[in-house]
Amino acid sequence: MKRILHIALMMTVVMSMSSCGYNSMVKMREEVDEKWSQVETQYQRRADLVPNLVNTVKGAADFEKETLTQVIEARSKATSIQINPGELNEQNMQAFQKAQSQLSGALSRLMVTVERYPDLKANQNFQTLQAQLEGTENRIAVARKKYNEAVRNYNTKTQTFPENLTASMFDFEKKPYYEADKGAEEAPDVEF
Repeated sequence: MKRILHIALMMTVVMSMSSCGYNSMVKMREEVDEKWSQVETQYQRRADLVPNLVNTVKGAADFEKETLTQVIEARSKATSIQINPGELNEQNMQAFQKAQSQLSGALSRLMVTVERYPDLKANQNFQTLQAQLEGTENRIAVARKKYNEAVRNYNTKTQTFPENLTASMFDFEKKPYYEADKGAEEAPDVEF
């Protein structure tokens, strides 16, 4: 009789867990982690393209050494910061975004420098790498958008009743959004 009572109790617990959204929260958390992985993948793709771009530019033009140094240092810093999906929090996200912003700024300065060298702009290798870099920036934007959508769905699920009760029991913590850099709403100054 005790065995039947234990089995009935276990079945009740299992049924109540699935009706309180536990399984869907696990799926949503995994989706957030997967989307974050896609964001990191696109940033890695960009970091992998940077040495090729720098070498192409270096080989075709004798340009400002400071700009090249800034790109190399920013790439190194950007690739050194990795966030494990289980450690997605505001502080880690800000550090990651800061490093990526520094690389974006250095790449922008590199592109402005390149504009000064018509021979380089006509170089097929450079044009191909520039197109790849532009495509990568678009992929990054799409990956960040999909990540934020997954975070929104997850955070909404874990903060609404009655799922919020299950979320608090099983430590489903709120995930941070990927936010625009401070000052991103202002157009950058480009000077020749």
